Amino acid sequence: MPSMVSAASASSPSPRRLASQPPLHSPAANILLFLVAFRLLNALAVRTFFQPDEFFQSLEPAWQIAFGKDQGAWLTWEWHNQLRSSLHPLFFAAIYKAADVLATTFRLSAATRADLLIAAPKSAQAVIAAIGDFYTWKMATRVYGCDSRGAWTTLFATVLNPWQWFCSTRTLSNCVETTVTIVALDQWPWQWSTGARIVRSRTNKAGDKGATDSSRSLLSSLRRCLCLAALACILRPTNILIWLTLATVAWLRSGWSQRTALLREIFFCGSIILGASTIADRLFYGFWTFPPLRFLYFNIAQSLAVFYGRNDWHYYLSQGYPLLLTTLLPFALVGLFRTLNTRTFSAADHLQTAIRLQLATICLVMPLVLSLISHKEVRFIYPLLPALHILAAPPLVQFFYPAVYSRSSSASTPQRLVLIFLILANLVIGLYTSLYHGSGVINVLTYLRGQHEAHGVSAGSSTTLRPNPGITAGFLMPCHSTPWRSHLVFPSINAWALSCEPPIDQTPAQKAIYRDEADQFYDDPSHFLREKMKGGLRYTPSRPSYQAGYHSAIDTKAGETWTHEWPDYLVFFQHLEPTMHTLLRASSYAECWRTYNTAWHDDWRRRGDVVVWCLDPVEQDAWRVQKHNHAQAARDRHFDQIIHVFQRDARRQQQQGLKALVPSSSSFSFLWSSQTPRFSTFPAWRRAVQSYFSPRPSWRQSLQSLFAPRQVSVWPWNRRSRSFWERFWTPKPGMWGLTPSSLLDWFRRRQESESQDDREMWN
Repeated sequence: MPSMVSAASASSPSPRRLASQPPLHSPAANILLFLVAFRLLNALAVRTFFQPDEFFQSLEPAWQIAFGKDQGAWLTWEWHNQLRSSLHPLFFAAIYKAADVLATTFRLSAATRADLLIAAPKSAQAVIAAIGDFYTWKMATRVYGCDSRGAWTTLFATVLNPWQWFCSTRTLSNCVETTVTIVALDQWPWQWSTGARIVRSRTNKAGDKGATDSSRSLLSSLRRCLCLAALACILRPTNILIWLTLATVAWLRSGWSQRTALLREIFFCGSIILGASTIADRLFYGFWTFPPLRFLYFNIAQSLAVFYGRNDWHYYLSQGYPLLLTTLLPFALVGLFRTLNTRTFSAADHLQTAIRLQLATICLVMPLVLSLISHKEVRFIYPLLPALHILAAPPLVQFFYPAVYSRSSSASTPQRLVLIFLILANLVIGLYTSLYHGSGVINVLTYLRGQHEAHGVSAGSSTTLRPNPGITAGFLMPCHSTPWRSHLVFPSINAWALSCEPPIDQTPAQKAIYRDEADQFYDDPSHFLREKMKGGLRYTPSRPSYQAGYHSAIDTKAGETWTHEWPDYLVFFQHLEPTMHTLLRASSYAECWRTYNTAWHDDWRRRGDVVVWCLDPVEQDAWRVQKHNHAQAARDRHFDQIIHVFQRDARRQQQQGLKALVPSSSSFSFLWSSQTPRFSTFPAWRRAVQSYFSPRPSWRQSLQSLFAPRQVSVWPWNRRSRSFWERFWTPKPGMWGLTPSSLLDWFRRRQESESQDDREMWN
């Protein structure tokens, strides 16, 4: 490929200009340690629910692998139909086993062991996320230069991105896919896309030791890249779109020596990863199967993905990229446009420009192809986020660098304000989504674990402790609204939830009318509870199952089919509360716990708090007392605020002294002045009390009141309103030769003369 030498475009700063700054002297090891610590804090701070796949595609099968099939793990239909690779759960199964061994070694309590088992997968995923952030920075140094402004800006954008804070430490296969993809991209032989002859032919001199070492190093890097790329494709088959794009560019721009090496290494590395995955799946499923092929068959051939929702064709443009980038969206779009619009570049920037062009290409190709599928989710394009961070760096540097380092305080003030606003917006979004939005469905499992610990052991005698079977819980929620055994932990917590199995191997006509169990419940809750619950609505238990000596006496009629038993704890969303009050008003169920979940939700079935009803009257009474105490405390706080207002006003009156009791001679100056007089609150109260004992005013006094200001309300927080006369006319001094004081004097003299005439007439 002929080299193109020209000046870079003036509208886009070149990578060399981004690198033209003094080195910041921060070793890579320190950056990695910082990112690991940061993501560990991130993982432990996330307390909200995002996607069911976070638990049901990784932690639930991992729990079964680690602890056995009798430990209560919930395997969804995808695992029963071999749609998922077992490599991802195997990793977390090893984490579970290590955490369990640690708990056994140190003889931790049951509650501490449960907390450790919940935190262990989060911590492992935090390390994976930190590695992804680190290699995003390394990739930026390859593009913009080591210790460059562009590389550091990419790192800051990665750390401050609220989507990264919200999603990167979750145990989704997409999160592992993102990390594996960016590490593989860092190992990809980008030189081949520029036409450089890195792999030497046999006609070259054998004594060229440097070229041979470079060739071996490049081949080793290529093998690592292809192994990681194959692993990413095993985890998420759609990841192949990235590597097909890069391989096509390398094939078209390289020579036959590179093409031969590429084909050979693809076959070699792909066979190794594919063989390891096949053996792992054979051990997990018990028979030979190929999950990637079955994944494509079920989701494309049978269109089962559509069962979980359809999206508009422009979803990734209108919602996907905005969710991934949030406040970085305009800078990423500008960087993407400038990169794709690059026509000329210098010889020194040849490789860096080629890398940026290919990153921009995959950021367009992958969403474009995935838009052809009806079911879309933002996490499907999550592997593109590191590339988008890299492309957004030049516009960020160009816009904010003068504001950060410029000595001029006035010229760069708008940029500084925008930067502060964007950082604060990212912090607010990240904290809200990771601490509050969707937190109730996580907290309710913590509550159930606490109830299990409270009722799980009962005294059998003075010398022995006999464990009870455990509590039971039922979730009347849309399917997979909460985590399962990975957060319930204890296998003795017997729980059930509404399912949503898709219509597998059914005709299009059957799929059109198919309703899963959750849909059936929300279509008609009354009918569902009568037909699917043991005993229906007529026979509900009166006491919880964990109480000693109690056994349910509910009998079913001959031929009656039921799916679930009435549990000790019923869990549902606040939206369903009026319906449950109507249907279970004659039962022993009553509210015993409630927690905040969301302020809004796109699914109407998941709106409001998470509510728990139970059968235990002791817990019900304790919850009523707690609610009463909470309401009383709220009233006390409100009353204290009112008292504080009165005390503050009283202190103000004391500071004013006797002036508050004596009217000023300029009390009526508001009639010709724009300033509003301040009236004391205490004299206003005194005049209000005196008004009850004053005679009814005459018409003359009423006329005089038009010129007098209205009294201040007795409440200190109310402001004085204008009198009737002030609303229409404010007289000025000298108007018609009259002033407000002269008018009042005239009324006073007129009243005195009339009183004198009356006395003379009666005398």
